[in-house]
Amino acid sequence: MTSNSESEMSFEVALEKLEKLVDSMESGDVPLDELVAKFEQGTRLLGHCQKRLEIAEIKIEQVKKSPQGRELEDFPSDKGN
Repeated sequence: MTSNSESEMSFEVALEKLEKLVDSMESGDVPLDELVAKFEQGTRLLGHCQKRLEIAEIKIEQVKKSPQGRELEDFPSDKGN
């Protein structure tokens, strides 16, 4: 389950945390139980990054389709999901 702080995290922060997790996991010094927990956290962070990228892609498509890129429709916030 994603916490509120994770759901509000920027793409860049989530990616940085994911990179640190992967580095830690690749070190080979992580006990199995901790490795599984880090894998679960990494999976959540990856999903969060993918969601942020999808939202950015949709917004870019809206800009490209609008006349001169000036008139945009309101895009629902992903907060609270």
